[in-house]
Amino acid sequence: MYTKKNRPVFLNLLLIRLPVGGVLSITHRITGVLLSLAIPAALYLFELSLSGEQGYQTVVGQISSPLGRLVALILVVIFVQHFLSGLRHLLLDLSIGEDRVAARRSAWLAFIIVGLCVLGAGSVLL
Repeated sequence: MYTKKNRPVFLNLLLIRLPVGGVLSITHRITGVLLSLAIPAALYLFELSLSGEQGYQTVVGQISSPLGRLVALILVVIFVQHFLSGLRHLLLDLSIGEDRVAARRSAWLAFIIVGLCVLGAGSVLL
């Protein structure tokens, strides 16, 4: 008595190997969410810095602390990743680099440039 069961299949998303373009697309979405979540904190610090001399000195002190520099480095990396991923997606929407080899190369190039920016920003900020 064999009966086929039409039950849903459990997919472990951590075991699925995405191509580099898929990973870049997912990181583009994640960095976009993180940048959106950083807006209230950035606006608060901006408002505090414009409130007067004391507020400005407070913001400068927070940003120049080791934790502030690390947060600034993380935000720079997130912004560069999101910008380069978005630029790649824009070029793909314009039918530039759509074939498999060019798309794979552009995804790797975006990751390499982000890595170089991490090194450059890290040497300046930390």
